[in-house]
Amino acid sequence: MSFDVVPGARFGGGALGGGDRLEVADPRDGEPFGAVAAAGAADARTAVDAAAAAQPGWAATPPAERARRLRAAADALRDPGTAEDLALLVTRESGKRLAEARAEVGFSAAFLDWFADAAVGLHGEQRLTAGRRFLIGHRPLGVVAAVTPWNFPLSIPARKVAAALAAGCTAVLKPSELTPLSGLRFAEILEPFLPAGALTTVAGAGTEVTGALLDDPRVAAVSFTGSTRVGKLIAGRAGATLTKPLLELGGRAPFIVRADAELDAAVETLLVAKYRNNGASCIAANNVLVHESLYGGFVEAFTARSRALRVGDPRDEATDLGPVIDASHVKRLDALVQEARAAGADVRQDGDVPSAGSFVAPAVVADPGDDLPVWTEEVFGPVVGVRPYSDEDALVEEVNGWDFGLGGYVCGADAAAAAALAERLRIGIVGINNGAPNSPEVPFGGFGLSGYGREGGLAGLLEFTAPQTLSIARP
Repeated sequence: MSFDVVPGARFGGGALGGGDRLEVADPRDGEPFGAVAAAGAADARTAVDAAAAAQPGWAATPPAERARRLRAAADALRDPGTAEDLALLVTRESGKRLAEARAEVGFSAAFLDWFADAAVGLHGEQRLTAGRRFLIGHRPLGVVAAVTPWNFPLSIPARKVAAALAAGCTAVLKPSELTPLSGLRFAEILEPFLPAGALTTVAGAGTEVTGALLDDPRVAAVSFTGSTRVGKLIAGRAGATLTKPLLELGGRAPFIVRADAELDAAVETLLVAKYRNNGASCIAANNVLVHESLYGGFVEAFTARSRALRVGDPRDEATDLGPVIDASHVKRLDALVQEARAAGADVRQDGDVPSAGSFVAPAVVADPGDDLPVWTEEVFGPVVGVRPYSDEDALVEEVNGWDFGLGGYVCGADAAAAAALAERLRIGIVGINNGAPNSPEVPFGGFGLSGYGREGGLAGLLEFTAPQTLSIARP
């Protein structure tokens, strides 16, 4: 599959965007396979023009009709030919394994289905006092800017766009400049089921396009997924126009193995939590903490399973781990490993990786020091630090002291005790004996430096609404 230079902006089926050529490379070999004529600030304003014009009509559309359109779009995503082509595009842009890309297409359709259900299931409230009757409804905020990252180039846009549309808002999608083709194709599939302008798309340089969206007073909310550093900048800039920021930011997802855990099952759970999406997930297991009674055996078993992973072409069904997104990520991950090795940490990394492309062999760093970046930073790749712990109270204090609380994991045979430990953590979503805890039906978001606001679940719909109260005098 190859592409000519495609327009970087879509406005209800029309296409603009004629800026600099933005080449898209395949992380498997580093070779460009497509390009976008990048959108700029003027395109962003045009996108908001279209979204603002469509907003009153879409807000007035009955929830059942919004739901029908979202379900039809979900069915279009699931069309076998469309789904397979889209999965291959995601694999070529992001480097994720083809099996995971296929799953992401299905996950994206599931978000459209869920928010269709939520749209028709959202009801107002009524309250009575002696002299008044109160009717409390949910009104759409208005135009929503959805600014999305490269690591899940379909499902994160789907999660944001579906919620905004279901709530009666129009949406301007800004996909990552590293994976713009997936976002543009996603929008192209949805557009036939929506009024013109309900979904517009601008793919271009992040600072220029996102800045233009944030500075436009017609944008009522911005939903951003990305780093904590950029999230802080977005929150500050959004304050100038009182644009509501919803921020899903970085994490240091702890993976806790309790003393009563079944060792092999915990290792298998960690393999999913750590290496899913080539380790590039905001809730990927980041800091592994194993009870001292299991530590030695756990490290040996997890190291053996990590070394056995086949690193290679993400389109090959036999591949376990594909490439990271680009050479800069290889350099950063290699530096984490080299720093740990230079500091005397027990680094376990070997195995062949392809000579071309952006590949990193999985690395297990046993008992890293407190000040090593492999322990203190969000890794976002197939490198992980593992340390023992002895006391759960001290463990909870340490993890909560990081002030990152997006995702986490607890493994233990006593599920009630594992859940009790999880409840003590300031973390938005915690997997208990499972390495993939998220689902469209549940809220997803963080505490502290991991951001605020929620996506998914009914909470994700309500983020794009504001309550309105009618206070009616009673005779």
